[in-house]
Amino acid sequence: METHTSFFSRRQNLISALRGARVPAFLVTALPNVRYLSGFTGSNGALLITSERALLFTDPRYQTQAPQESDCDVKIAKLPLIKEAASWMKRLRLNLLGFEEKRISFEEYTSLKESAPGVRLKGLPDAIERLRMVKSMEEIATIRAAVRLNSIALEQALRHFRPSMTEIDLAAEIEYRMRRLGADGPSFETIVASGKRTALPHARPTDHHIQADQLLLIDVGANVAGYASDMTRTHAVGKLDSKRRRMYRAVLESQLAAIEATKEGVSCASVDGAARRVLRGFGMDNLFIHSTGHGLGLEIHEHPRIARREKTKLQAGMVITLEPGVYDEAVGGVRIEDTVVVTQNGCEVLTPTGKELIVL
Repeated sequence: METHTSFFSRRQNLISALRGARVPAFLVTALPNVRYLSGFTGSNGALLITSERALLFTDPRYQTQAPQESDCDVKIAKLPLIKEAASWMKRLRLNLLGFEEKRISFEEYTSLKESAPGVRLKGLPDAIERLRMVKSMEEIATIRAAVRLNSIALEQALRHFRPSMTEIDLAAEIEYRMRRLGADGPSFETIVASGKRTALPHARPTDHHIQADQLLLIDVGANVAGYASDMTRTHAVGKLDSKRRRMYRAVLESQLAAIEATKEGVSCASVDGAARRVLRGFGMDNLFIHSTGHGLGLEIHEHPRIARREKTKLQAGMVITLEPGVYDEAVGGVRIEDTVVVTQNGCEVLTPTGKELIVL
């Protein structure tokens, strides 16, 4: 369980990074980053951090919740949060402020400039996201719990599967099971696609009836205590022809190669390359149309990307997904995804669900 000490330590890490950039203060506006640094889970918040103070701004709805969750100095704003923060910048006599240039709206940026005309603004993209890449033991334990819950929910839902169910029916069954098991909810909109619709990597479930002798792709994640899990499994509904079975074998071998390549010190591009080489050997690399994976934590997509041009070196404690897939609009698609944590000597696969081709 995360404590006030954890949040204080994270803020100190940010302050150390800011010193290197010669920035005395930082305004945090992205809610996942507010939560990461303060513990506050409300839907409206901003955080002003200096070497001496951490001010959490929110609205009256959270006047009880915010002090309970956070060790920061809570300020209940009478003005819009940006303007309230700007008034404190004047009180603290700040002349330079770092901000999340990738995670602030144009309206918020304009308001910040107008409300604090004497403060020079310096955009620091991904300053907090880089800190979030390596997870603490507590974070890994929470993600592990989310992954396990995710897997159990899918297993339970598939026991109730029957041909002719709609994709929406199955997605709803999975999400119901998640909540019954204790999840806050899904970490993203559950993907259930069948037949040729499996060739759509981010297909939304529809009222399409799941038919026999087709592929069924399920991409699902649970949110537990704010942290996401993510897994994909592709199943056979009845009999599959040799082409679809070969697609499955290619993706499985590709994913296993990516797992084998994952360890501390290896570049993300190298892991991506390991997956692609296997698919190239099957003559299917042209059917792989996305990156091999991504970081995972408070958000479903975090740094680093496991992609062909990503030079970031993996570090022990990073939690990533590995999810190669192939997509042929004439036949369908196959994707297999696990959540793994990087270790010094390799990686630990957190997803307990097996990867053999299951026939429903």
